[in-house]
Amino acid sequence: MAKIVGIMTTSHVPALGKAIAKNLQSDPYWKPFFDGFPPIHEWLEKVKPDVVVSCYNDHGLNFFLDKLPTFAIGTAPEYVSEDEGWGIPPQPSFPGAEDLSWHLRDNLVRDEFDVVSCQEMLVDHSFTLPMALLWPHQKWPVKSIPVAINTTLFPMPSPRRCFKLGEAIGRAIASYPEDLKVLVIGSGGLSHQLEGQRAGHINKPFDERFMDSMLNDPQWATQFSDVDLVEQVGNEGVELVNWLAARATVPGRVKLVHASYHIPISNTAAATMLMEPI
Repeated sequence: MAKIVGIMTTSHVPALGKAIAKNLQSDPYWKPFFDGFPPIHEWLEKVKPDVVVSCYNDHGLNFFLDKLPTFAIGTAPEYVSEDEGWGIPPQPSFPGAEDLSWHLRDNLVRDEFDVVSCQEMLVDHSFTLPMALLWPHQKWPVKSIPVAINTTLFPMPSPRRCFKLGEAIGRAIASYPEDLKVLVIGSGGLSHQLEGQRAGHINKPFDERFMDSMLNDPQWATQFSDVDLVEQVGNEGVELVNWLAARATVPGRVKLVHASYHIPISNTAAATMLMEPI
C-alpha cells in the first residue's frame, strides 16, 4: 500500500526564487532561511520518496477571480511552470503521478469534496519553489500531484474544512494498492500581509503557537474562521491552511525532524518544518 513517509511545510516567498536563480543562498539576507534545508536534503537522500502531493495556493497563473475553485487537483501527465513576472525562471516540467492522482480525485469526490479535476495545469511559485528548495539541482526524482486550495477569494474554505480535506487525502493515499512512498507538502505562510494599512503585519506569537500545534495539537487552528485567520496572520498569511491540510494527512502523532523560523523574508515570517509519522 502507499504510505506517507513525511510532511514538509515551507514558505514560498517569490523572492526566494529570484535568490535561487542568482545563487544568493549564502547572502546574509537569505542565508538564515536557506540554512534550514541541508538537514531536509539529508532526509530526502535517506528516505527517497516516490511521489509528492503538494497542498498549495495558485496566484493567478492557473486560476483567476473569474474561475477560482475552492479545491482543485491535478490529474495531468506533467505540470508546467511559466513566467510569473517575479524574476523566477520557469523550472523544468514536473512529471505527474496520473494513476495515484485519479485515485485521490475519485476518493475525494466519494468523500463529498467537490474538487475540480485538472487534466492540464500550470503551477506557480507556491508549487515550484518548495520543489526547488527540496531538490536544488531541479532534476525531479519524484512524480507530483498538485492540490490547489483557494486562499484568495472570500469565502475561503475554513481551516476546519481544509483539515478535513487533508484527512480525506490521507485516507485515499493509504488505500492506494501500489507500494509508494509519499511526501506531502504544505506550501505558504506564515503570517504576512503585502498590502493595505496592515502591510508588513507579522504575528510571531501566533506563528510559534501554530508551529507547535503541528506537533502537539494539529486541530488547534481549526477553531478559527477564514476571517478570524486573516485578522491573526494577514491576508496572505491564510496560506497556512495548506500546512493544516498537509498535516491532517497523517492521523496520528508525528516526530519533528527539523524546523526553522526567520523574520522577515520580504515582509513574511518564513518558516519550514519536516515531520515524520510515528
